Amino acid sequence: MATTKTKTTSTTSLLLLFSFIIVFLSIPSFSSSSSSTDSFVFGGCAQQKYTPSSAYESNLNSLLTSLVNSATYSSYNNFTIMGSSPQDVVYGLYQCRGDLSMPDCATCVARAVTQVGGLCYQACGGALQLQGCYVKYDNATFLGVEDKTVVFKKCGPSVGYEPDAMGRRDAVLQGLMTASGPYRVGGAGDVQGLAQCVGDLSAGECQDCLVQAIGRLKSDCGTADYGDMFLGKCYVRYSTGKAPNSYKDHSDKSSNEGEKTFAIIVGLLAGVALIIIFLTFIRKVFGEHEK
Repeated sequence: MATTKTKTTSTTSLLLLFSFIIVFLSIPSFSSSSSSTDSFVFGGCAQQKYTPSSAYESNLNSLLTSLVNSATYSSYNNFTIMGSSPQDVVYGLYQCRGDLSMPDCATCVARAVTQVGGLCYQACGGALQLQGCYVKYDNATFLGVEDKTVVFKKCGPSVGYEPDAMGRRDAVLQGLMTASGPYRVGGAGDVQGLAQCVGDLSAGECQDCLVQAIGRLKSDCGTADYGDMFLGKCYVRYSTGKAPNSYKDHSDKSSNEGEKTFAIIVGLLAGVALIIIFLTFIRKVFGEHEK
């Protein structure tokens, strides 16, 4: 009887220890990268409204769920949810900034979907740009369609014409224009530049869009110390050493936070594996005592 009691007490203690370790490992970590990737840039909604509890609302919910799920493993994707009638079809896409880690991309898209749902309540179409990602949906197809319309621009205060500073700015923008790929970064001294196309554009369409955006950015922002130019399917941004800290590129920070998140996940898996091995060993020892 004494042996049984000891074994029972030991097993209970191990279970309590196991529960404590699981609770400890499950404590969430809070990333400071959200301030850089999830802050609001712009948003807009279609004027047409859908009927609550309609087939379109159901399809829209399916689409938004697909966007969030897909962002856990891909930085860009688009979906078309078909309906029983043409007016129930909904199109949508998301895209993350090219330097974001997958955990940061997934977090950003989830927040963008939540925000656009509140911003564009019962609207048939909506678009929302955060610092780190972009989400758009509509009942009219826009996938694979060029769009060079200016949807948002922002220019910092003019610093006056400083030949050196403007020369570096122009060099950075020229570098972005002549680079390749949908995501482009560059820098010269204290000037940083960033450009990106939406993933449904071809290489030629992306280049045309960026050339247009860079031309508009230079003409509209002049000698501003920072500038943003968002067209329908691409954007270009630049900042100088005089730009606000919150504006500047967060690629290193985002990358570091992504690495920390990945390390936490690996640590959790390793910890669970060690616990399983430990419990297996204890069970084996108890089994030998029973013999």
